Amino acid sequence: MSTTGAIAHLTVKSPDQMQELGRRLAPLLRPGDLVLLTGELGAGKTTLTRGLGEGLGVRGAVTSPTFVIARVHPSLTGGPALVHADAYRLGGGLDEMEDLDLDVSLPESVVVVEWGEGKVEELSENRLHVVIGRAVGNDGPAGAPEEDVDDVREVTVTGFGARWADAGLPALETC
Repeated sequence: MSTTGAIAHLTVKSPDQMQELGRRLAPLLRPGDLVLLTGELGAGKTTLTRGLGEGLGVRGAVTSPTFVIARVHPSLTGGPALVHADAYRLGGGLDEMEDLDLDVSLPESVVVVEWGEGKVEELSENRLHVVIGRAVGNDGPAGAPEEDVDDVREVTVTGFGARWADAGLPALETC
């Protein structure tokens, strides 16, 4: 069982800010990193991953991999590739995920798995877990359009393992 390292808590107020969070998180990532994304449908998991792809300088549009299960985005800058997987439709644990060969991709790539909680943690003791939830009790400013309030998310980024002990996650809160 890996230990918890750094934790960052953020309020994200729009899809643009979610994508920007991904761009800010990207420089902290390196080959071999596993990132698990947890949140309900429409929470912003793919939007965050799109920002990660931009920040990592990868090729191809980052879109939801739900129907293809996984997409590989090679680096355009000599950095790690981004492997973006979606475990939503996969019922089994790591056994079912093994068909995707994520363990083979992991050493030279950044692997992001949407809906991966409880399914892929065994791939690495050193991983990031990003939990995206709707803001609770936020009525927004008086007169604010309801869709603006609906876009507000509470994001918790938790590093597990020695890799994330001093990785600068709390600095995400101040950006």
